This record gives sequence, C-alpha cells and structure tokens, in this order.
Amino acid sequence: MNVIEAWLADLRTVLHGEPAAVSDVRIGVFYTAVALGTGETGVAFTPRDQADTVCCPRSAAAAPQAGRLAGQDAWALAREATETNSLRRAVGIAVLNALSARAMARAGVPGGALLLGVDALQAAGVGPEDRVAMVGAFVPFIKALKGRVARLWVVDRHRDALKGDELPFWRSPDEAPEVLGAASVVVITGSALVEGGLDAFLAASRGARRVVLAGPTASAWPRPFFERGVHVMGGIRVLDGRALLQVVSEGGSGYFFEGIAEKVCIVREGEALDIARRVAA
Repeated sequence: MNVIEAWLADLRTVLHGEPAAVSDVRIGVFYTAVALGTGETGVAFTPRDQADTVCCPRSAAAAPQAGRLAGQDAWALAREATETNSLRRAVGIAVLNALSARAMARAGVPGGALLLGVDALQAAGVGPEDRVAMVGAFVPFIKALKGRVARLWVVDRHRDALKGDELPFWRSPDEAPEVLGAASVVVITGSALVEGGLDAFLAASRGARRVVLAGPTASAWPRPFFERGVHVMGGIRVLDGRALLQVVSEGGSGYFFEGIAEKVCIVREGEALDIARRVAA
C-alpha cells in the first residue's frame, strides 16, 4: 500500500467512514481547493504541465468531470488522488486534506503535535553543517537556505524554476536517489503528492537525520507519513474557507493565503519534536 492509499485508509478508520459531501471545487492556476459540506476546506498544488490538456473526447474523459464534482461523495472523490491524470490527483489530494482537517479537529495528532507559527526549516533544526536536498523548487526555502548550509541541491523537473545564482543547485529527477541519499536533511514539497514519486523519495531519504514534507499541499493527516519516515510536516490550517476558495479561483498563489490560512507544523514525537518546541518557545 502506498502512502496515499494508506492516508485514505487511515482517515476512513479515524472518521469511521461517516458520510461527507463535497460542496465546492475550484481548480485554479496555482492551487486546487475543495470544501466539504461540514465546513472543512483543503488545498493541493495544481500541476503545471498539462500534456493531457482537454482537446478531444478521449482526453476529456480522463480529466476531472467539470460541472459534476460539487455534490459528490467526498470518499469517492478522494479516490481521485490515486489516478494517473495529475489534475484528477490534485482534486483528490485537496479532498484528503479537507478530510484531514476534520480528523485532526476530532482526534488531534497521534504520535506528534501541532505547533502554530513555527517555520518548517526551524522545526527541522537545519544548521550550517547540513547537506540539504529539496524536491521541488520552493522559492522561500531556497532563499532561506542558500549560503547558510554546507550543500544545497534542488531536484525539480523544471530547470527554469531556479534563477541566476540558484541554477547550480538544480538537479534532474533522475539524480534524485543519489542526491537524497547524500543529504542530512531532505525537504520534499507537497507537490510530490500530486506529481507522484513520494514513496520513492521517502525510501531514498532513509539515511537523512530529518525529513520534511512542506507546503500547503502537505496539510495532511500525519500518521501514514510519520510511519514512512517523515519527521516534520509544514502545512497550513484554513481559517476562512470561503475566502480561500475565492483566492484560488481568482488565480492566487500561496502568497495570497495570508489572513485566510495560518502556517502550522506537525512534528513527530522524539528529538524533532523537542527541537521544534524549543523553537516555538
């Protein structure tokens, strides 16, 4: 069972598979957002490469069924996270994040703790001696890390996601196993949940002292991720679901989430949590 299948299965157990309906779905330029009838809202990265852009009946059949998503059963729509079409996966991951918010409101964070206002890199205890490998070019983290750690590598499909003096950090996805295996800290952006490959990335990161899953897409029920080696999950908690839906549908990026969502870190019990609590204090 891969991590997404385990995530869905664990949520079913925690929430007892109780009925939940999807009330709204927005697929924006940068993010996809899904609201549940019970009030929770989840987001996911909208994939950039759409080689399967709808242009004919065959590709339309593979895409999310626009006009028929709202009103669907949330558990059925969450299964989209396991599909091959990346846009359908984005919708499914957003549903799973909304269900995750519901589960954590009810059951807390088994095996860890949720900390407000703590930066994921601080929670991970990243220091100048660390060799940091990132999967996904998350610009705020690159700016925070460059020149401040011993080594920095950024694995991304898009070399042009890095600019100027950042280009030497770039590595192709083919180099991921070697790069992740050499890192003391691994930071994987939540986009890997949508674009695929997260299980392989986590397997390659087993030698790292700290593994971080970060970004709004990484706002997940944490237990299946903790069990697969993740120490820190730096995501968001949605404060105003209606406003977030509007921002996403108007093409807003994460920079526009301020005031309608707050940063949170979910940290696994152990040394990582001790460090994160000292940072939070």
